[in-house]
Amino acid sequence: MSCWETIADYGLRSLGIGERLLPRDNFTLCQQFTLIGSGLIWNVYFGTLALVSGFFLATAVALGKASSVWPIRKASEWFIFVFRGSPLFIQFFFAYFVFLSLKSVSPVFDAFSAAWLGALIVLFLNTAAYSGEIFYGALLSIPRGDVEAADAYGFHGWQKFRKITWPTMLRLAWPAYTNEAIFLFHATTLVYFSGFPAWQQKGDALYYASYFADKTFNPFIPYPILAGYFILLTLVIIGLFGLVNRHLNRHLPQDGRARLKLRPNLIR
Repeated sequence: MSCWETIADYGLRSLGIGERLLPRDNFTLCQQFTLIGSGLIWNVYFGTLALVSGFFLATAVALGKASSVWPIRKASEWFIFVFRGSPLFIQFFFAYFVFLSLKSVSPVFDAFSAAWLGALIVLFLNTAAYSGEIFYGALLSIPRGDVEAADAYGFHGWQKFRKITWPTMLRLAWPAYTNEAIFLFHATTLVYFSGFPAWQQKGDALYYASYFADKTFNPFIPYPILAGYFILLTLVIIGLFGLVNRHLNRHLPQDGRARLKLRPNLIR
């Protein structure tokens, strides 16, 4: 079987398209690159949807934590504390147990026990908590002069938030938020090693890398391939977020613009 035939058979296997049976022997580099790359589709799916949806919840949580209304402030503080204070791996296990319990109550919750929805919800809540704390710190760092200038120009309420508070908050938080986005995509590898099963072997990149490592008794080929894919994915994220960062700081002098710095989290 040529490499092109392997790509045609296994390129979309993680989505259930193509050859159903995994290779059993005579593993080639092309098979490992293709299947691990196919699994990366799920990592991109989890990371992208969790990041986009979590961004809006994070903004609401940050504003809630800065609110003067006691119930809203406490609810935001406890939300951040719970999801930042517990390991993501344990959150997957706990969520899967809860979703299975709800599934036994009503068939409406069947989809929640599947990774494509249940794990996505966990990642969405987790990144919203971390990002909410980042946005809250940026919210407190908004220069008082900017707020006073907005008041002087007669900006109030939603107009003040949309034109002054929110853009400034994003500009100050964006470098740290970029690092959270990178780590979120790395954290997606925990999905199929937690409670959520890989249905019909439709796993992510780490799932297939582990398969080849177990079958060949040689982890020094599939895991570096996996690392290479994630390095490329990280470069894409840095590039896209760099463009947004440049747009947010377009009004500042070149020397005053915040630069993106990669600061990986060793422990979640």
